[in-house]
Amino acid sequence: MKATLYISIAVILLSSCQPKTVNKLDLLVARTSEVIVKIDGNEFRDLNSNGKLDLYEDSKSNVEDRIEDLLSQMTLEEKAGMMFINGAPVSEDGDPNQPGSGPAARMMTTPASLDSLKMNHFNIWSIPDDPAVFAKWYNKVQLIAEKNRLGIPVTIASDPRHHLGKNVIQMAANGFSQFCELPGFAALNDVQLVREFADVVRKEYMAIGIREALFPQIDLATEPRWARISGNFSEDAELTARLVKPYIEGLQTTSLSNGIACMTKHFPGGGPQKEGLDPHFSIQKGQIYPGDNFDYHLIPFEAAFEANTSAIMPYYGIPVGQTDEDVAMSYNKAIITSLLREKYQYDGVVCTDWGLITDLPMGPEIVWKARAWGVEHLSDLERVEKIINAGVDQFGGESRPELVVQLVKEGRINEERLNASVRRLLRQKFQLGLFENPFVDESKVAETLQDPKSIALGERSQKESMTLLKNKENTLPLKKETKVYIENIDSTTVADYATIVSSPAEADFAIIRLNTPWYPADSKVPFARSFHHGDLDFKGEEKSRILDLLNKVPTVVDIYLDRPAVIPEITNAATALIANYGASDKSVCEVLFGNTSPQGKLPFELPSSMEAVRNQKTDVPYDSENPLFKFGFGLTYDID
Repeated sequence: MKATLYISIAVILLSSCQPKTVNKLDLLVARTSEVIVKIDGNEFRDLNSNGKLDLYEDSKSNVEDRIEDLLSQMTLEEKAGMMFINGAPVSEDGDPNQPGSGPAARMMTTPASLDSLKMNHFNIWSIPDDPAVFAKWYNKVQLIAEKNRLGIPVTIASDPRHHLGKNVIQMAANGFSQFCELPGFAALNDVQLVREFADVVRKEYMAIGIREALFPQIDLATEPRWARISGNFSEDAELTARLVKPYIEGLQTTSLSNGIACMTKHFPGGGPQKEGLDPHFSIQKGQIYPGDNFDYHLIPFEAAFEANTSAIMPYYGIPVGQTDEDVAMSYNKAIITSLLREKYQYDGVVCTDWGLITDLPMGPEIVWKARAWGVEHLSDLERVEKIINAGVDQFGGESRPELVVQLVKEGRINEERLNASVRRLLRQKFQLGLFENPFVDESKVAETLQDPKSIALGERSQKESMTLLKNKENTLPLKKETKVYIENIDSTTVADYATIVSSPAEADFAIIRLNTPWYPADSKVPFARSFHHGDLDFKGEEKSRILDLLNKVPTVVDIYLDRPAVIPEITNAATALIANYGASDKSVCEVLFGNTSPQGKLPFELPSSMEAVRNQKTDVPYDSENPLFKFGFGLTYDID
């Protein structure tokens, strides 16, 4: 009834007068996306329901003026809420009031976070297999946000969802176009392909309401044991920098109103982890620079600054011996203020990586420690204070705005310091156009996410990025009539290309798919044990089993390189060896049987032994002794 009444008032007033300028409006607008009042052809949303056009609601006004107007109306609690982003549950039916599944299942529902915590930034982990359901959920969330006191729209962020690989951090690619992982793009070194890929991600994310990318990840793979290499481009700084710019420009476009805001990570480069142990966990041993090569890891970020990345995320690690105190990056004023803000003059949003404040029990024996490395002794309140004083704007993976409020009320943090951060966060929302129209067209989701051109581009990246490392006597490409014995590859797919036999003795060739080895870390935390840590070589029975097959029948080995594998014996015994960076069984067959030729060059070297790996300097690229395959190596073959 209320909506109908307001619509009637609006229609009457608009038909009786056509004002030349709009300062105040003597009408109320129903707070629903279905009601858009037009004045002189301009659309207006009365977000705070005060019956007039506030400056922050006026899309024709200067963004900086709009920011100041909205900031002046915000309470301390609303400012504090804006400084937090955490996971939001998404239910299978798209109802924001229902709990979701996966990592966000334990989280407060989004309406509750909007109401009680005044939060309006959320990241998404698990979503329904049908992205259209997510779009439905997203629109409902924006309607709820619209009804809050100031009607500030919600920003939804996500990790990568478009890569066909096994990176533990990336989200499932269900429903999205599927590309190789970033090392595959570095293997091709094709700027235009990266730009086209970024444009696909942009369109598909925008179609369902994701407007902030928690990527690109542009760390350097200088420590080959690090568990997150598959999320990076390369160990080479110049190659990574070359590809960073088209990635960010393709996502953000020339105007964020038609783009995705990039949160580039992990400043100042997270690659040089001692023994490759990831600082998500207390097993980490520090971020070290034995080659005195700290500045090398900044080169990709300099390219990101040139591309005007909207946000920056520091990593968890301690830059051991590089600053005046050995504390983690987001706690480190020398990293955030002196280096990022002052040296690089960066004035975008700086958001911590996830979970730096709150220790969480995970059962009777396990506590998920906050990544407060170097400041473990500080209380939660003191941790928040130190991060703000370091120069950070937003807390990732946390929902503790009450701590910010307490700091201001106790006089430990000046409210003007909060205003500086909130300005940056509001600026991003205004630039994204969320205040004008935060909603998506649910009817267009399938059309956008099932675009044949995008699907074909993803498949092309999977195939062409593959790197041919050995091809004895030009074994590849295989002939279509070949009899093959297969392991770890779908028989139905292979049957379209060759005759499958049940034993190696019957086969002309064997085809096996392998993954770079990894070994669970010594930790009670399940998430830590799922990271691909540890040695890079096959061992014991598994190694013997593989070599036994290779010695029985000429074998084509395809290996997924999420880290640089150490495979000298397998290389020696294989008839052909090819690497992929995330590829479907079909894409692998397309290359092995000659419908596409492999074009990739190694984006990182493959060491010859684990001893060589252990002797490398963590922060220096391609420095292992006598590598099995050097950085940039790759063969190819002609196809008809």
